[in-house]
Amino acid sequence: MKQSIQAKNKHIQQKPESILVVKRTDICSEELWTGYTPSDLKNELIAVQNKRVFMPRPEAEINPEYKQIIPYLIFTHENKYFLMQRRATASEQRLASKYSFGIGGHLREEDMHGNSFFDWALREFHEEIAYSGTLTAQPLGIINDDSTDVGKVHIGFVILLTGNSADITIKSELKSGQLLTLEECEYYYQNMETWSQMVYEQLKKL
Repeated sequence: MKQSIQAKNKHIQQKPESILVVKRTDICSEELWTGYTPSDLKNELIAVQNKRVFMPRPEAEINPEYKQIIPYLIFTHENKYFLMQRRATASEQRLASKYSFGIGGHLREEDMHGNSFFDWALREFHEEIAYSGTLTAQPLGIINDDSTDVGKVHIGFVILLTGNSADITIKSELKSGQLLTLEECEYYYQNMETWSQMVYEQLKKL
């Protein structure tokens, strides 16, 4: 009996996480583009609320009929932006060692307890980042890139987080993080993940 219980517990631990996805035809009324589109996210969040489903992550990663909804949170303080580098051992190997503005990740079914998408997104923020201070959120737009294997199954909802403190550091999956001006970020542009290159170009216009 003890062996059976242990085997059952092992099976439960190995069960893949279920993550939030939306059918690609439900998230946009027209054919999805490659690039950055400014948006207040109102229509997109209505689609997420009404059309969301949860799918095992291994299945979602290879099913381009669905888009994994990724909160892509950009932190800024006094005209500087928090630029991070992912570890070489990052769980998403297609992004290993790349530089990124985007804080956040997949929205897991078991973690989506709260009143809004922003509640869920901030939970992801605090999982990846240690920060002391207040935050103000401003929706900026949507990122889509169907030109890569990663992009085909993800869509990013970009949110600018303005903080009143520079007390921000990275946690486990990230290698480093620093507050830089946009001019200083340009040095890392060629080694940024595609989404962050798109965000960088948009931030220059703000």
